[in-house]
Amino acid sequence: MPVRAHTILDDPERVFVTSDYIRMEVLPKALYYRQSQEVLLYERFFSRAVQIVPSSTSLMRQAYHRGVYLGLAALDAFHIAAAKFSASEELITSERPTTPLFRVTGIVIKTITLP
Repeated sequence: MPVRAHTILDDPERVFVTSDYIRMEVLPKALYYRQSQEVLLYERFFSRAVQIVPSSTSLMRQAYHRGVYLGLAALDAFHIAAAKFSASEELITSERPTTPLFRVTGIVIKTITLP
């Protein structure tokens, strides 16, 4: 993980919101390949989250409409729908700024990807 990610994760002033979709995106593969340090990092993050947005039919509908309207990949659409549902101020991603995710308005999107 780039240094910038740790800077964000270790910031005592930040409050984290996450979702079931993030859990599905990061944990299964790390668990399968027994990446214990990576799993510990993710588990620490999830334990610090003040809210975990659950999967729901309503969220799926919102994600679908955002995906169609903005040309988003499925998980990106879910992440945006969850962020908007939770009234998050910003979304931190590892996506490059050239991806369709950065077409989204109404929320600040920051990337940890180094140039």
